[in-house]
Amino acid sequence: MILIFSLLIIVSMISTKLSSKMGIPLLIGFILIGIIAGSDVLNLLYFDNALMTKQITDILLIFIIFEGGFRVTRKNFHKTAGPSLTLATLGVMLTALALGLFIYFVLKLDFLTSFLIASIISSTDAAAVFMVTKENPINPKLATTINVESAANDPMAILLTVTFIQLLTEGIKSPVTIVISLTWQFLGGVAIGYLVHIVTIFVFNKFNSDNRGNYNVLIIGQILFCYGLAVLCKANGIIAVFFMGYWLGNANYAAKQGVSNFLESIASMCNVGLFLILGLLSFPSRFIHIWKEGVIVVLVLIFIARPIAVFLCTIPFKYNFKEKLFIIWGGIKGAVPIVLATYPAAYGLDENGYIFDIIFFAVFISCLLQGSTLGLLSKAFNFTIPKRQTTPYVVELHSTQETDVEMFEIHIDDDAQSINTKISKLDLGQDVLISSIIRDGKIVLPKGNVCIKAQDILFILTSTEKIDEINAILNN
Repeated sequence: MILIFSLLIIVSMISTKLSSKMGIPLLIGFILIGIIAGSDVLNLLYFDNALMTKQITDILLIFIIFEGGFRVTRKNFHKTAGPSLTLATLGVMLTALALGLFIYFVLKLDFLTSFLIASIISSTDAAAVFMVTKENPINPKLATTINVESAANDPMAILLTVTFIQLLTEGIKSPVTIVISLTWQFLGGVAIGYLVHIVTIFVFNKFNSDNRGNYNVLIIGQILFCYGLAVLCKANGIIAVFFMGYWLGNANYAAKQGVSNFLESIASMCNVGLFLILGLLSFPSRFIHIWKEGVIVVLVLIFIARPIAVFLCTIPFKYNFKEKLFIIWGGIKGAVPIVLATYPAAYGLDENGYIFDIIFFAVFISCLLQGSTLGLLSKAFNFTIPKRQTTPYVVELHSTQETDVEMFEIHIDDDAQSINTKISKLDLGQDVLISSIIRDGKIVLPKGNVCIKAQDILFILTSTEKIDEINAILNN
């Protein structure tokens, strides 16, 4: 089993290149590999344990959600905090409401079951959205809106799903109890995430270890501690780790850069493992019994529920009609809904896999349809911006002590005022060091007589508070 699973991981990582070139979200490629290796096709690994899947994917999801929060910068967050958080909270609830009512009245399912299904599939997928916006750079305002929304809306979907499962298993409680529970789960999660982030910064700054790996192990422990503490306090652990990640990602502390690189690796590993396991759990032969329901759910979701949520949530904010249409189409479904689809079976509410199969099929169609065409829609609406060059080199500062100095990567725009200016003539200040220049994929030593060129990538060592000023000097 270990040999087979290792081969699946290797094949999955190789497939990322193909997925990137074809514009297909990585989710699709990874899940397809799991399906092919699973019980219904090659039968290399027989796997049908929903409870074990929930237990494994819950742990993987902790690190995926944490890393999603860690990558949300305060600057971008503040720019679109209003619409993004409105979509991530109220938008998720409106989506679930509209879809739940449709399922109840049209598909004739039980009332609570209808809203359970709608809650499970109400959030968008950060991994799929991030990949599309990275491969097809778009207007920063729109990219930040859908990126922050997709990173922040999973906790609300999880909250709603758990609530409806509790209603189905424990009976209907008083509305006051439900509101209090939901409020505490959200606010309690935010509070615990903030407190643990403060503790984590203190521990990192006092740790003082020469071994970089120790910091990586330490961050794993802190993340799991945050989640466990939230669960112990009856708050939402996913919300706690998301906000813990957000605050840590925007703070300064010892070994941050090394930990950041490690988190990117562990999140990628968790994504691969998550999608493969979910692919293994699926039985495509059962789709023949639910494909009509799955198609109906995804079409209503894309063309009715999502538009209602987006148009209502963006009323107070300045988005034109085309921008709203783009945000609607950016509501790609992904990993979290499939993970949540294992919850009903784990609680004995989906013994025949009916709910899981509908969600799995609907997510697959959404990811394939929206994920592969969002880049094309961006180009059609003229939202696409020139793609920046990437560097094959990484320059980082590893510090075992607290410091406000960091290594930053600055891209020189085509119309930057610093183009053709010698480094010696740049007025960047005495406390700024250009460590290296990447030009056409090669390292250029930053000597005083070297001129800045368009599309250069500069690695600059300076304090965090000066980096925006330096970027303005170089690019304005």
